[in-house]
Order: sequence, then structure tokens, then C-alpha cells
Amino acid sequence: MLINLSNHPTDLWNEKQLLSAVSKYGIIVELPFPAISPKATKRLVEIKANVYAKVCIELIKLSQSKNNAVHIMGELTFTYLVVFLLKKNNITCIASTTERNAIEYSGKKISRFNFVKFREY
Repeated sequence: MLINLSNHPTDLWNEKQLLSAVSKYGIIVELPFPAISPKATKRLVEIKANVYAKVCIELIKLSQSKNNAVHIMGELTFTYLVVFLLKKNNITCIASTTERNAIEYSGKKISRFNFVKFREY
């Protein structure tokens, strides 16, 4: 099972990323990334990180699969804390790697990100 803890739900993933995840982990469970205010205190971020780590741990305990991971991408301090807590519990955490292709269009820079692979934290 792969828990997708990010602002990028799987219905927005390209075919390559989706096939890579399904072939390695089978089922994908969506866990939307929480809103983290830039004004949030360190303590508030720690509390949220603990809650989300516990949810991930419980979901993985219920998994029928031996191959489980959490795909986590988002606000850096929260992500760091969740990854730290999950790795402490021997849970694999991964990130998506992408190639950025930027083009200029009518004076604006438009970036497209193409999935390359998952990388373990």
C-alpha cells in the first residue's frame, strides 16, 4: 500500500507516476496534506505531524501488503517531522522526483514538471 500524503491527488498524476506506484505498492490510499500556515508555531506543526504520523502508522498496520510506504510532499518542516516519525517506526517514506521544463509564453514563465521516479527519504 502507498499512502499519498501530498497536495497532488493521484487523479492528477500522469500515467508514468501512477503505473510506477501501482506496480510497486498496489493499492494507493489518499491522505490529503494539511494546510500549514506560514505563521504556525513550531509546536502546532509538531502536533499536526504527530497526528498524521499516527494515522499513517495505523493505516499501514491494517495493510495486507508487506510492501508499504508513504509518499509525502509538502510544507518542509511538517514533512521533515512526519518523515522522522515514520522512519523511527521503520516505515518507508518516498518523494516524487521530476524534471522541470520551463517555457516563456507572453512574458510569463510556465513550468511543467514531468515525473521521473520515486526516491526514498
